[in-house]
Amino acid sequence: MKIIQHILSTGIAILSILLVSSCQKLTEINENPNEASTTHPQALLTKVEWEAFRTWHGTTPLYILKMIVQTDGENANQLYNWQRGSFEQYQQLRNVTKMMEEAEKINETSYIALGKFFRAYYFYNLTLFFGDIPYSEALQGESSGIYQPRYDSQEDVFKGILSELEEAVSILNDNPNLFQGDIIYGGNPEKWIRLINSFRLKVFMTLSQKAENSTLNIRQQFAQLYASAPLLESTADDGQLHFVDQQDVRYPEFNSSGYGSGMYMDSTFIRRLQDHQDPRLFVIATQTRLGKEAGAALDDFSSYEGGDPIAPYAQVNDKAVAGRLSKVHDRYTDDPTCEPLVLMGYAEQQFLLAEATVRGWIDGNAKEMYTEGIKASFAFYAAYAKNLGSFVSEDKVATYLTQTNVDLDAAVSTEAKLERIMMQKYLRSFHQGGYSSYFDHLRTGYPTLRKAANVKVAYRWMYPQAEYNQNTQHVGDAIQRQFNGNDNIHSKTWWLD
Repeated sequence: MKIIQHILSTGIAILSILLVSSCQKLTEINENPNEASTTHPQALLTKVEWEAFRTWHGTTPLYILKMIVQTDGENANQLYNWQRGSFEQYQQLRNVTKMMEEAEKINETSYIALGKFFRAYYFYNLTLFFGDIPYSEALQGESSGIYQPRYDSQEDVFKGILSELEEAVSILNDNPNLFQGDIIYGGNPEKWIRLINSFRLKVFMTLSQKAENSTLNIRQQFAQLYASAPLLESTADDGQLHFVDQQDVRYPEFNSSGYGSGMYMDSTFIRRLQDHQDPRLFVIATQTRLGKEAGAALDDFSSYEGGDPIAPYAQVNDKAVAGRLSKVHDRYTDDPTCEPLVLMGYAEQQFLLAEATVRGWIDGNAKEMYTEGIKASFAFYAAYAKNLGSFVSEDKVATYLTQTNVDLDAAVSTEAKLERIMMQKYLRSFHQGGYSSYFDHLRTGYPTLRKAANVKVAYRWMYPQAEYNQNTQHVGDAIQRQFNGNDNIHSKTWWLD
């Protein structure tokens, strides 16, 4: 942890110097005109990691996943009525591109490998958000003068993502030396190889509806990777960003005003935790005011309650005023270091492997993999939910696993087993994993998410208005190709067709 804190502090300090330097007039800089100026990629890597691990964090996914509700106004995400998304991650991808360019100048291939991973990570999420996106011509304004990149098909984007992930692993295998500026694994290439391979499994499973596509060979590639490649071995291998109690490097929700009087827990999430007698409830939510006033024990499931996400918000607000709603646990806003943000971890990997086993993609013990995923989730809270570890201790998870509605073997059909695996992925995703559980819901139907009868499923986000203004022809072609000219949130894209 001290090493990570030192690297983070040093990296941000370097970035601050670079930002100040970049604001100086050219006439104030004395440099040799015959020598190209360079920035070591280690300074850029710190910034790249810091942004990538936080970019899809926040409360928006929690509304979509029926984990929180708003009582002082309608929230479009809670109602599945969002409209346009954002391409802001392309700005962060420019930093990735710059890091790779600087690495090429000095032949530091480890940074190129990580650049390929972060490119894959960003493009993976962007294509799930929108469908076809700029990929092969993206980020080439400075190098090739392409300021209006064409949109690649989603299938081609996924092929490119998988290729870049494979290339990243290959490069790191060829250069197993430690590198600098890494605030996630301290420059350990072996750890990164495991993380990237684990993420490759995630991409393959995301394409489960394309398992019969002969040009992709999803099942075969998944099985080959599982059989031959190093993967995450425990929670110690989790790819996670730790926070420090210093300005600008604290937990993102620390002192957030967004958790004010209008935000409460969603009854969907609360009831699922209650139905499973899941003690993770006690580290995620607070008791209702009535529960506290009655002197209920903190582990009294009946003293927790959420708001109906499809009821009129004024009605839910009345329930809150009456003291019958739980809030998000105050540790998320009161603790400056709270918990790490996990981009890819052992728990998610084990759930992926359990799903692959149930689907018949690999041979293995699905229950054992599933159980390891649950244990890893409990262990995360035991380690980071300060002063609350007793609620999620090893004996508590042992009891939890004996319940009929948790035991994977008690589910008799393939669909029932998949539903349980998706439920456990969902229950571990509060403020973790961004939109991953929603994408799982779209591809599997699990877990079910409460919607009003007149609400349609939203499969994507509309393209940003800036693309209509600045890249008119190419965004128009993409909309016509995919949706017959109608850019809307209710149309499926290739990965779900």
